[in-house]
Amino acid sequence: MRAVTVRPMTAQSLEVGDVPEPVPGGGELLVAGLAVGVCGTDKEIVAGEYGWAPPGRDRLILGHESLGRVHQAPPGSGFEAGDLVVGVVRRPDPEPCGACARGEFDMCRNGHYTERGIKERDGYASQLWTVERDYAVKLAPGLEEVGVLMEPTTVVAKAWEQVERVGGRSWFEPRRALVTGAGPIGLLAALLGVQRGLEVHVLDRVTAGPKPSLVAALGATYHSEDVGQVTSALRPDVVIEATGAGPVVFDAMAGTATYGVICLAGVSPKGRRLSIDAGSINRELVLENDAVVGSVNANLRHYHQAADALAEADIAWLERMITRRVPLERATEAFEAQDNDIKVVITLG
Repeated sequence: MRAVTVRPMTAQSLEVGDVPEPVPGGGELLVAGLAVGVCGTDKEIVAGEYGWAPPGRDRLILGHESLGRVHQAPPGSGFEAGDLVVGVVRRPDPEPCGACARGEFDMCRNGHYTERGIKERDGYASQLWTVERDYAVKLAPGLEEVGVLMEPTTVVAKAWEQVERVGGRSWFEPRRALVTGAGPIGLLAALLGVQRGLEVHVLDRVTAGPKPSLVAALGATYHSEDVGQVTSALRPDVVIEATGAGPVVFDAMAGTATYGVICLAGVSPKGRRLSIDAGSINRELVLENDAVVGSVNANLRHYHQAADALAEADIAWLERMITRRVPLERATEAFEAQDNDIKVVITLG
């Protein structure tokens, strides 16, 4: 079968080639791959900056944003041939920490987890793949064209859950949310904010292309001004930060309403220095009971939350988020940025 592979920590090693077909073990599904999404993590792996091959191997099958159709399922697994499924990305470490042992493997304390398509486990960018039934999540049949958005939706489902848990320390009834960044994570965070009945605002520096109209179609408000100007006017109760840009992060932290909750979902690059007024930020966080929390990855609970959110969403709107579909044999093109890209998908069928 054909698959997208890379030699981790080696730039320019991406290739589409033949690999052995997987053989399902006990309790595993055999799945025909339909599509994988491409995100910043994949681009870092392809650039040779990140990633680990499975033990004893020098190449890794890429792809953690999965979508497939069950080809074969064990009796009593709860799955049948033809089911639309995604595979969970992370697996707990073999000798689990306390969090992993309780199913909260997204909060692993010792770093010994593995991840499909990223760390020591082959990913889903192949024509066939296997997945343990306990790490497969079924999607509604109507999501075949957009189900590849499931994994990034799990990331924002967790982010919103973290916001609500932190806010639940006291009375918490947010009205206004600001999402910084209108990439896939930002747009999906805005979607889940609208689904929660909040007044949602999205900030991005882009003024042309599909982003402003996608935000407007949600009933949210799009901004392209300076982040400090936007937060001063809005005083949001919640900020979902999806850019990882240092100045945006700190201006957002300084601009919330009292008892504001900021969830950082964007990863900042290393090595960039920024001068900030740490005293003022500390003063505001303390005197206004604000909270800042980082959030990454997702566990099974968040996958089910994401499946529900996608099933509730407007399919046509989700389809507009996928701005480019690249066939498997031309997978390298998915890593070449083009104007107006939002979510780029590699089709496997």
